[in-house]
Amino acid sequence: MIRPVLFALLLAVPLAAADSDAEQSNAMKRLAEVLAIAQENATDPVNLDQAFYGGAIPGLLRHLDPHSSFFDPDQFEQLNQMERSTSKGFGTVVSILPGRVMVLQTLPDTPAARAGIMPGDEIRGVNNYSLDRLEPEQIIQLLTASRQKPVELAVRHPGALRLVDLRLVPQEMQTPSVERAFELRPGVAYIRVTAFEGSTGRDIHAAIEKLGGEKLKGLVLDLRNNPGGHVTSALETASLFLKPGQVILSAKGRNVPETTERVPAESVPYTFPVSVLVNGKTASAAEIVTAALQDHDRATILGEPTFGKGLVQSVYPLAEKTGLALTTALYYTASGRSIQKPFREEGFALGATAAHPNEQTEFKTDNGRPIPGGGGIVPDIAASLPEFSRFEAALEASGSFTSFALEYVKDHKVSDGWEVPPEMLSEFQVWLGERRIQPALSEWLAERDFMASRLKEEVYTIALGVDKGDEVQAERDPEVKQAVECVVNPPAFLGKR
Repeated sequence: MIRPVLFALLLAVPLAAADSDAEQSNAMKRLAEVLAIAQENATDPVNLDQAFYGGAIPGLLRHLDPHSSFFDPDQFEQLNQMERSTSKGFGTVVSILPGRVMVLQTLPDTPAARAGIMPGDEIRGVNNYSLDRLEPEQIIQLLTASRQKPVELAVRHPGALRLVDLRLVPQEMQTPSVERAFELRPGVAYIRVTAFEGSTGRDIHAAIEKLGGEKLKGLVLDLRNNPGGHVTSALETASLFLKPGQVILSAKGRNVPETTERVPAESVPYTFPVSVLVNGKTASAAEIVTAALQDHDRATILGEPTFGKGLVQSVYPLAEKTGLALTTALYYTASGRSIQKPFREEGFALGATAAHPNEQTEFKTDNGRPIPGGGGIVPDIAASLPEFSRFEAALEASGSFTSFALEYVKDHKVSDGWEVPPEMLSEFQVWLGERRIQPALSEWLAERDFMASRLKEEVYTIALGVDKGDEVQAERDPEVKQAVECVVNPPAFLGKR
């Protein structure tokens, strides 16, 4: 018997060759015949979950586009958790170093806090796996997997000789999408948005109001590494800065009526200058916001070309607690650009879901300046983070900043406004030498400002919280600095407001 979930899927997804009920019936019959023969004659028994969840259904979707997906029960539950803006975890902020994990912050009323885990503690083992020989990437994989069920940790408290065994049970925790909001300089705000959840538009508005509202001189909106999320939140966010009635996006699909989304007539937008930071991991809803502000010459876009995902995906719950995310249309910006990159580069045929304008290479903003099409959003000003020098990379890989800062904070009182004293760098140099990290004098002198900033960041993170450490990092970030300059002195191509 064919599983009910497959019937539900075939009802939801018309097969490419199925133009009639008879053809669908024949396709179902062929599938049933193959399954019957395999069950009767295969060397090993057929695992139906594996055959359908891992084989037949993904195989069907693979010929549509790279983003339509089938979710087995566990995956569909994780999707529902993301919709609720929750995730399971233990409530710690950690620094992952080669062979060990250092706790930087413990959130109140979380499993970690209740177990007595404190900043400065060192996690040496997870579920009887010793971390001392694992690379950071392996540790990340182990920690990610451990968040889904009770975990056994081996923890060393500062100054203790023995490890303490702790058992933590993960709990669902709200994950804010507006991760950071603070002043970079008087009157210039910085807001980092990690995803677009149900409340993100309202949260951005609340953050702006808290920082000064319309009295602000400007805003740096950081959408780097933002994978997108709820389109409604993207529309709400764009409406915070655009004029009433302006087009934000349109959607077109084969069986989806064309729709156009505009800024609500009652909207009262902010008018201060805006810079938006993006990179290759900025996608989907984050690209919608970016494109709308660029098309209407409302903000300066800085960074790297974005990912290029502009698909309308409908989620269909199926039988047996499974689900289907199916591409049903494409998004187009106010200037007519499709955000979606062509599928042909990935082996998929165009035209399955909607007409695609990526053959057109140039579009225009409201002020008439040309902007490229072809998928993704090309920034107005190219910018990227510089690569680490050899010495910087060695310090980061060794975890030296975190380890030294943990020792420093134990013996020194740190309050907001603290700066790195001159003798601290000398102490750090001696500390590095004791661990056989001995740079050339020229390297040491060239990196003094970088080291002072990184030490301040780690000390603030440990003593005052991750939020304060992030503020120091933002002050050092060359892309953020460039974005601030574009807020203070907006480029001429934006025109007069």
